[in-house]
Amino acid sequence: MNTLEQLKKYTTVVADTGDFQSIEKYKPQDSTTNPSLILQAAMDPKYKWLVDDAVNYAKKANGDEKQKLREGLKKTFVNFGAEILKIVPGRVSTEVDARLSFRIYDTISYAKGLIRLYEKSGISRERILIKVAATWEGIQAAEILEKDGIHTNLTLLFCLTQAVACAEASVTLISPFVGRILDWYKKEKGVDHIPAEQDPGVLSVHEIYNYYKKFDYPTEIMGASFRNKEEIIALAGCDLLTISPKLLEELENANEPLKPVLTPENATKSKMKKVNLNQMAFRWHMNENPMANEKLSEGIRRFSNDIRSLEKYIREQL
Repeated sequence: MNTLEQLKKYTTVVADTGDFQSIEKYKPQDSTTNPSLILQAAMDPKYKWLVDDAVNYAKKANGDEKQKLREGLKKTFVNFGAEILKIVPGRVSTEVDARLSFRIYDTISYAKGLIRLYEKSGISRERILIKVAATWEGIQAAEILEKDGIHTNLTLLFCLTQAVACAEASVTLISPFVGRILDWYKKEKGVDHIPAEQDPGVLSVHEIYNYYKKFDYPTEIMGASFRNKEEIIALAGCDLLTISPKLLEELENANEPLKPVLTPENATKSKMKKVNLNQMAFRWHMNENPMANEKLSEGIRRFSNDIRSLEKYIREQL
């Protein structure tokens, strides 16, 4: 077996892309999208029909131009997600507008709007994960959504503090980012390379995995944002890993022997202590963690900018 086939024995592999051809090629269980990936795919002529359909939907929507634009954006996200679900047997993650990352009830309203569009297309909410940034407000919104039967994927997650708050909120899944943590520490240390066994992003997921399994939280852990295949191999055994087409290809072409690195048995032996968090403690711990604080803010800005670019494109069509 190649390395990708071996990985699939221990971990659910998820495609991190909006490109359908890549999804069909690598046969993942699930797929994730974000505003950056949707923008990239929407600019591809072969997917223009999905945007055109969203624009036609927006033109018929009630409200002023701003409302029509909002509906067109949501419909674009759902159109891509619905096509992906024709290929993958599991779930797709669709992201709430990142500009709502600090607004609890607007996040809830947007998420419910996405779910309504999916259900109108005949797709069950059980196959959808609503992606929300792991701010304090995003986590509170996710807790309310979960109680309403809407499953969430808390993204832009960079530390145990965010992970603990998500677990306590009973979210379905978290996406701890690996590569972006590595980027920060390489810049901080002024180095070009950090080996996988010392990679701060890899070690962060190890810490979160051990905490969740030791204290028996059902929230799933999906490592995300990888820079190299060595990071992925170092997380074999994690519940899920969402991987770009480029790295999926590298894994498929590799024949390195692979064994699970993360196991529930080893996690239960860890000496980690239970963490108690309220809003003040959460904000303090985030403030004390410059990497997590900076990368969360940067991620929200990046996704917000890509949403504006996608909006501009849709506005021109409208």
